[in-house]
Amino acid sequence: MTGPLNSVRTSVLEIAFEDDGPRDGAPLMLLHGWPDAPRGWNAVAQELQAAGYRTVIPYLRGLPPTRFLSEATPRFAAAVALAQDAIDLADALGLNRFAVVGHDWGARAAYTIAALFPQRLSAVAALSLGYQPRGIFKVPDFEQSKRFWYQWLLCIDGGVEAVKKDPIGFARIQWDTWSPSGWFDENEFSATSAGFSHPDWIAISLNAYRARWLQDEEIDSNYDSLQRRVGEVEHLSTPTLMIQGESDYCDDPKESEGLEGFFTGGYERLVLEGIGHFPHRESPSRVARAIIRHIQSAGC
Repeated sequence: MTGPLNSVRTSVLEIAFEDDGPRDGAPLMLLHGWPDAPRGWNAVAQELQAAGYRTVIPYLRGLPPTRFLSEATPRFAAAVALAQDAIDLADALGLNRFAVVGHDWGARAAYTIAALFPQRLSAVAALSLGYQPRGIFKVPDFEQSKRFWYQWLLCIDGGVEAVKKDPIGFARIQWDTWSPSGWFDENEFSATSAGFSHPDWIAISLNAYRARWLQDEEIDSNYDSLQRRVGEVEHLSTPTLMIQGESDYCDDPKESEGLEGFFTGGYERLVLEGIGHFPHRESPSRVARAIIRHIQSAGC
């Protein structure tokens, strides 16, 4: 943690978040990925704060201490829900315009905010995930499908039961296999995964992937209009930096190639040699410098 833990209430959640750096600094919201937590941004956030930026880092829905206000609320994990959560947090903090930096799930949420609420964003930096126009999921080629074994596992009942029995063990496989070895230690994984056994983390993880590929999975109809709007957006107008690890063993780097034409406000793709799926953890200084350069070029 880089700063004190705070919380705000929205209509759906009590969102826990870290808020640090100069109060008058340009605000950056950092959205973590899966399976990860806000602490993954610690080293990057410290460099951003030293450069004069205010960093706001929420615990995404499903990860305690963020909590749902009602047990009856569907544990819905679509990007539109994550995007609305981020906007609700910004509203509560009085952030009318901010930059967003996202990794993995956080990157998808960042693209979705840019699609739905472009007037709120000054810049986007997305790590480890290429933009998907209109939010459409397509079954990838066989090579990428092999990398997505964990998603297919969650689509069968036996896989669901296995993950429910050992969610931390499931997450550990991703950390062990998505990047070249040696990028984390046992203490860091233990601290990060402390919330992964929470029922909401498991439910959100299951929904994120099952609803993507299976019919009749639980959704939250409150987000239907946002989902329709995303389906109508192909091009993004917010200046965007995409950071790709060359040795990403989860999302093949070729999946983020050739997307320049979908960005009307400027786009750069930065490929980091020898880096895997967690660039902000594996090479935080390079990532921080790239983010600072990008948001400065966007006028932040």
